[in-house]
Amino acid sequence: MTTAAIIKTKYEAIIGIETHCQLSTQTKIFSNSSTEFGSLPNTNIDPVCMGMPGVLPVLNQKVVEYAVKAGLALNCQIAPYSKFDRKQYFYPDLPKNYQISQYDLPIAEHGWLEVKIVDEDGNGIRKKIGITRLHMEEDAGKLVHGGSDRLSGSTYSMVDYNRAGVPLIEIVSEPDLRSGLEAAEYAQELRRIVRYLGVSDGNMQEGSLRCDVNISIRPVGQKEFGTKVEIKNMNSFSAIQRGIDYEIQRQTEAMEAGEKIIQETRLWEEGTQCTISMRTKEGSSDYRYFPEPDIPPIEVSTQQLDAWKAELPELPAQKRLRYERDLGLSAYDTRVLTDDCNVAEYFEATVATGGNPKPVANWVMGDITAYLKNEKLMITDIALKPDHLAELVTIIEDGTISGKIAKDILPELLSKGGSPKQLVEKKGLIQISDTKAIEAIIDEVLAAHPEELEKYRGGKTKLKGFFVGQVMKKTQGRADPKMTNQLLSRKLEG
Repeated sequence: MTTAAIIKTKYEAIIGIETHCQLSTQTKIFSNSSTEFGSLPNTNIDPVCMGMPGVLPVLNQKVVEYAVKAGLALNCQIAPYSKFDRKQYFYPDLPKNYQISQYDLPIAEHGWLEVKIVDEDGNGIRKKIGITRLHMEEDAGKLVHGGSDRLSGSTYSMVDYNRAGVPLIEIVSEPDLRSGLEAAEYAQELRRIVRYLGVSDGNMQEGSLRCDVNISIRPVGQKEFGTKVEIKNMNSFSAIQRGIDYEIQRQTEAMEAGEKIIQETRLWEEGTQCTISMRTKEGSSDYRYFPEPDIPPIEVSTQQLDAWKAELPELPAQKRLRYERDLGLSAYDTRVLTDDCNVAEYFEATVATGGNPKPVANWVMGDITAYLKNEKLMITDIALKPDHLAELVTIIEDGTISGKIAKDILPELLSKGGSPKQLVEKKGLIQISDTKAIEAIIDEVLAAHPEELEKYRGGKTKLKGFFVGQVMKKTQGRADPKMTNQLLSRKLEG
């Protein structure tokens, strides 16, 4: 029996995810230093985030607002009273030798997030993933390894404290996930939500969204969990899926061989596509938590909570449901269109100005997305405004231009903007829809290619495409395609 078959029939994976999400505030959680990414090392620092003697932290109110809004979007219970704690551990990029976090009284608890999983048969299955807690904390700095001293030849590491004190929310899921695919879907939906809220940019390549995964396996039917292993250093959704699938296989093979699973932290190596041991895992007692004495408890009033709740936008799941129900789009279309909130806003603005939803969706997901990828742009960067895309769709539908002409002029519209209707009039690209005019051109084409006409009437009907191409070439793509095909069929059979 293969490992995959053993996993499926004999063992069950138990997976939970801890997600650290950097908040998009202008300043740090307890001081006024900038949170700008990419600044020169150790330029966004101050006495508070460096842990200098005699300084006191002051809580950034925007952090509380963002944390509460994220908690509400994840269907959590918001605590009317919470507090900060000190989490003790020594590491070179942690200036104070402790981290200010939340332990026993977090800002939000007991939530859930629904994901849609497509099974092997292509069926979509909705699954609720529990959210244990969401809490606020400060980030640590960053170690840069690999430097070398020219004189001694020894290597060394450098420390950049710019990230120290940057505000984070940590979102801890229940152990409700069962595969790498489910975990990747969960992480993607979580990123969509924080981006829609505007509380984080969610850029994994910049460390704004970091996922640590806890995995154990147990025999099917057993209630007790197996020994938990944590994987760190996964910087993409595909890495999350592949890392989990590898670890499930590794643990299964170890258990089948009678080996003991060790509770440890492992790293995902992209190059070798496997996990490697990093250190044995600490327990919460190793951190010696105690209440943070320099920051008072946080109280969220009912009035403040209601005000923040009223500011929540329509979330991705709600938008997908509305697109399917009200606009008649497919589940695939709604997923693609709502993945990026800016794309969704552009699509909705186009429909609001008169664009037919399905053709608009096709243009946005097809040619426009291809252009954005090729030019490395966001949809907010293009010159083609929503009302002009709606106009483009309309003049295709009313027969003013063909789809081919629309594709030809799209690059200019995307880079320079302007009215599609005015552009086609200026370039003389308005579609020829006059029956007599098209018949005359067809007659010319057939007269110019007697051999091909004879072969067609001799049974090589695929030559019809050749004649269509010749008509389009002669009219520079302006002949109405549908009318051309109808008239050509009549002439060829005549």
